[in-house]
Amino acid sequence: MKISRTVAVLLAVAVLVSTSGCVGVLTGQEPLTVSADPAAVEESVASNAGYASNGTRTVEVNRTFSVAGQERTVVAENKMTTYEKSLDLVVVEAKLGVFTVVSTPAVEVAGKTLNPIGDYSNARLVELVQNRYSGLSDVRKVSSRTITVQGTETEVTKFAGKANVQGRQVDVYVHVTKYRDGDDFVVAIGIYPQQLNGEQQNVISMMRAIQHPA
Repeated sequence: MKISRTVAVLLAVAVLVSTSGCVGVLTGQEPLTVSADPAAVEESVASNAGYASNGTRTVEVNRTFSVAGQERTVVAENKMTTYEKSLDLVVVEAKLGVFTVVSTPAVEVAGKTLNPIGDYSNARLVELVQNRYSGLSDVRKVSSRTITVQGTETEVTKFAGKANVQGRQVDVYVHVTKYRDGDDFVVAIGIYPQQLNGEQQNVISMMRAIQHPA
């Protein structure tokens, strides 16, 4: 499985599990739909970094909860935009560079934010991905830095790990950040082979260029 597919799908799973599990405290007769605004990277920045977008798609999850003797269906709509970059290593040539942005609704009731993503650290976010994919292993924190995204200071954490690419183990770096913009939380993750450490600047530049709503 390609790194790009791994990150795109499993980061979405992590967000969806969190979102769908927290809104069950709501009550009512009609289905409740909560939808995030899409987030994306400024096109010129992504292009200069060598990344091409696969477009934005909606990842929807439906859950029915029983609360106070009533059943309530909740539809959570998360938006996911993925960028890929072909990178050539000695052992493999594939779309090894991937940058994914996921926006997920904060879900507020009576001034309380119910989506636990808001409380998750970057280490917790990368742990969710790792726990759901056996091909990403040995993840450990390397460093952290603060950048400004959409006027908000946010921490970017760099992790080192191993990924299974076309049957081979590839050492990778994973960069994760998260911030809130309006009614949504925005999570961005970039991953690339450690042999191409210069790729870090491209990932950071793309994080700085996130636009939400897109």
